[in-house]
Amino acid sequence: MALVLLFLYIPIFVLIVFSFNSTKSRSVFSEFTFDWYIKLFQNELIMKSLLNTIIVAVIASVAATILGTAAAVGINNMKKIPKGIILNVTNLPIINPDIITGVSLMLLFVIFTARMNFEFGFVTLIIAHITFNVPYVILSIMPKFRQMNPHLYEAAQDLGCGPVSAFFKVVLPEIMPGIVSGFLMSVTFSLDDFVVSYFTSGSTSQTLPITIYSMTRRKVSPEINALSTIIFLVVVIVLVVKNVIERKSMIKKEVKA
Repeated sequence: MALVLLFLYIPIFVLIVFSFNSTKSRSVFSEFTFDWYIKLFQNELIMKSLLNTIIVAVIASVAATILGTAAAVGINNMKKIPKGIILNVTNLPIINPDIITGVSLMLLFVIFTARMNFEFGFVTLIIAHITFNVPYVILSIMPKFRQMNPHLYEAAQDLGCGPVSAFFKVVLPEIMPGIVSGFLMSVTFSLDDFVVSYFTSGSTSQTLPITIYSMTRRKVSPEINALSTIIFLVVVIVLVVKNVIERKSMIKKEVKA
């Protein structure tokens, strides 16, 4: 296990170290400097692509979380056979290669472009990201329904809650960890996605992975090392905070029990 973790994380640590290198060398560390971080925030192309990526990730993740939660509630209330069929259908995009998803969405948007004056851009990019994120939200929430007492909802209604009030006061808190996990997974996949974005983005809506790919045709600047370091640290901080909050929530539940 230690060897596997080293194999996974040593390249990231090397990237972090060379983000502070004073030269563009990828093999020799010369002097410690913050110059690449300063140049990063002065690079308009990278900053614009990063902003596009964040906007798309946030909007798509919020929309996918809402749609996925509603879908999970509906699937949970289905009978056994339809429930199994729908779950298999929603799992197909997860198994499906990204390139097939990207090409199929591109062809769909081309049809809309020809018939409805539809243009590739932020709208197509956000729709594409919502499409591949919804199955992950459903996948995160469904186990929480299996862990929840199925009679809690009915008990809340017997005690005076209406259907909507019972959902928000009883069901939603029980499945909230799954919703949060689904949202974080959606943000992660949206930030990281290249293939689907490549086929569905327009010239004015390029995301960071597409910009980095276009830069590799020439030479990747150490500014990308600096940006990758910042993104890595932000993701680590978010995961640590999430785990701490969940841990405190579990402790409170154990104390109440």
